[in-house]
Amino acid sequence: MSKQETTEQGNKFIDVDPLRDTYRSSITHAAGVQQSLQHHNTALLCIDIQYLDAARGHGVFANAETSTVPGEAQDYYFDRLEQTVLPNVARLQNAFRARELEVIHTRIQSLTHDGRDRGPGHKRLGLHAPPGSKDAEFIEAVAPLENEIVINKTASGVFNCTNIEYVLRNLKVDGLFVVGVYSNECVSTAIRDACDLGFYVTLIADGCATVTPELQHATITTMKDRYARVLTTAEAIAELQAVVGA
Repeated sequence: MSKQETTEQGNKFIDVDPLRDTYRSSITHAAGVQQSLQHHNTALLCIDIQYLDAARGHGVFANAETSTVPGEAQDYYFDRLEQTVLPNVARLQNAFRARELEVIHTRIQSLTHDGRDRGPGHKRLGLHAPPGSKDAEFIEAVAPLENEIVINKTASGVFNCTNIEYVLRNLKVDGLFVVGVYSNECVSTAIRDACDLGFYVTLIADGCATVTPELQHATITTMKDRYARVLTTAEAIAELQAVVGA
C-alpha cells in the first residue's frame, strides 16, 4: 500500500469511533437505563454547585486579579453558569422532585475547621471550605430542599472519598443524571467511577460547566458513548415525561 493510500485509509477513521456501538448497547444506552427510570431508581446528582467554586467574588474566585484562572476564562465560566447551567439545573431539580425521584447534592466541605482531614490533592491546591462557611454554602437557586441528601467531600472524586455508593445502594438507585462543576474535574471523575461501579449514567451537556469551551467540549466528547449518555436538559425532561409520567 502506498503512502497516499495509507493516509487516505487512516483519514477514514479520524471522525469515527469504532467502539461506539459496542459501548452504546452494553453501557450507555443499555435497556437498564430505561428500566431504572421506570422503576424510580434514577437520581439527579448535583455536583459542587456552591460558593467555593460557582460564585463570583467567592472561594477560588475571591480575588479576580490574583486568581489562577484568567479573567477571560472567568467571564466564560460565569456567563455559562448564570445564563445556562443554573437555570437548567433548577429545571431538572423541579422535574425530578415532581416525580418523587431523588435529588442528591455533593459539595466540597471539610470535617474540621482547619481542614486537616482534607485529601492530599485539596491540601496542595489550597481548597478548603470549613463547616458553616460561606464557601460551603450551596448556590441558592439550586440549593437542597429539606430532607434531600447532601454528601460532603474533600477530593475530586465523590465515589473515592465518601460513602455515596453505600447510600445509593441503600436507596436502590442504579441510574444517575449528572450536573455540576467543573465538567472536566469533579463531574467527569464521578461519571467514570459511577460507570465502573455499574451505574447507568447520563451527563447533562448544558447542565455542567468548566473554565474554557475547549475543556467543556473535550469532556463531553470523552464521556459520550463511553461512560455516559449525553443529553440536553430539554431531552432529559422530555424523557422523564415519557418514561416516568407528567
